[in-house]
Amino acid sequence: MARNLMIFSALSILASGQAWAQSATESSVTQYASTLPPTNYDWTGFYAGGQLGYIGADTNLSGIDGDDWIGGLNLGYDYDFGTWVLGGGFDYDWTDVSLGSSASIDDIWRLRVRAGYKVNEGLLYGVGGYAEASVSTLGSDDGWFIGGGYEHVVNGDVSVAGELLYHEFNNFNGSTVDVDATTIQVRAAFRF
Repeated sequence: MARNLMIFSALSILASGQAWAQSATESSVTQYASTLPPTNYDWTGFYAGGQLGYIGADTNLSGIDGDDWIGGLNLGYDYDFGTWVLGGGFDYDWTDVSLGSSASIDDIWRLRVRAGYKVNEGLLYGVGGYAEASVSTLGSDDGWFIGGGYEHVVNGDVSVAGELLYHEFNNFNGSTVDVDATTIQVRAAFRF
């Protein structure tokens, strides 16, 4: 009888320990899940943020190219159609890419249109549009850009992205100089 009582007590202790562990695990999972952004995030709304990265620039002149850091500000609006997202925006980047002894790219700004496919809390997208660059000795000129990236929602208000863009400026400001630039940047935005 005493032996059966000890076995019953041991089984009762194991069962209560298992119930406590299961309750603690469920509570932890529920707490963690409440901090995650909702699945199938709704991208509709305005955003503003910044970006930082690297730029490489080439010209059609022999040996005249350069690279440097680039960074700036972005703002825009996205509309969520369910599986697809369409948006427009504006970027402005500062840089100082030396192109030979006397010229440098000082800044680039872009009007952009992007379309993306939703992947849970992420957005895989293509982007393109109008760009204008300023070169110290040639003035400023317009061109175009195209590229792509991936943006992910970190929480309900903040997203981060990686983006690669190719820019082309032909006959820069009426000269015979063509300037091509490739940027790779990390972007962050506050979404509201």
